Amino acid sequence: MARLTGFLLMLVVASSLGVVASQHQARKLYSAVEREQQRSLQLEVEWGQLQLEQSTWAAHARIEKLAREKLAMRPPQSGQIIAIEEERP
Repeated sequence: MARLTGFLLMLVVASSLGVVASQHQARKLYSAVEREQQRSLQLEVEWGQLQLEQSTWAAHARIEKLAREKLAMRPPQSGQIIAIEEERP
């Protein structure tokens, strides 16, 4: 009977250690998931900021201003414009 009690006690201790280890692993994994979700939110915010920055840099008014100031470009005069029409079959 003492052997059976000792064996059962060992099983209970081993089972308890297994539960503690699995709970610890679950908490570590949950913490990792939370960190990755936070990183995902940060990346979404950064993506939105980059899209806004890209639209600002590519704005028509900005490009026209740079063309006038840095490249000294001007719109063509009406006499300099030639319209080419495509022949229809």
